[in-house]
Amino acid sequence: MESFYSIEELANLGFKFIGDNVLISRKTSFYGISRISIGNNVRIDDFCVLSAGLGGIEIGNFVHLAIFSSLQGDGKITLQDFVGISSRVAVYSSNDDYFGEYMSNPTIPSKFTGVTHADVLISKHVLIGSGAVLLPGITINIGAVIGALSLVYENCDEFYIYKGNPAKKLMRRSRKLLDLEQEFLATLK
Repeated sequence: MESFYSIEELANLGFKFIGDNVLISRKTSFYGISRISIGNNVRIDDFCVLSAGLGGIEIGNFVHLAIFSSLQGDGKITLQDFVGISSRVAVYSSNDDYFGEYMSNPTIPSKFTGVTHADVLISKHVLIGSGAVLLPGITINIGAVIGALSLVYENCDEFYIYKGNPAKKLMRRSRKLLDLEQEFLATLK
């Protein structure tokens, strides 16, 4: 047995959309698969969890999710083109109440919980380092980088490197990759 699903198997899993040249480990877990769209040239490695709530999950082209990454929640999670997600990254579009005003966990009926939901947008050319956690309602703008083990709860500016808990803006990142993107895409025609 191959470690990745075959093209035929992917077509029959029930995705909202599945592109071409997609490699998904058989050890990946999907919830709400009919609300998950995956573009072209995507690779999802072992033990990733994609749990699409009402907002769904939309993955663009040339995206990689490394081992043990998770995308989950009721808000929409969008990964645009050329995104790299390192191992053990957690992206949340839902969050429990931590102040004691409500009960928490999925075994409790929703009328007793204070779960909030907000969309998460990870823009083109974003890299997320290993072990980073992204909380609901954030936008990581084009070309930003999130360092390993960072906690992101606020929007990140384009072409900056962030790191820490909480994540802080560290330094500018080169935009040369935008020229390389155009050169690369021209080779595909």
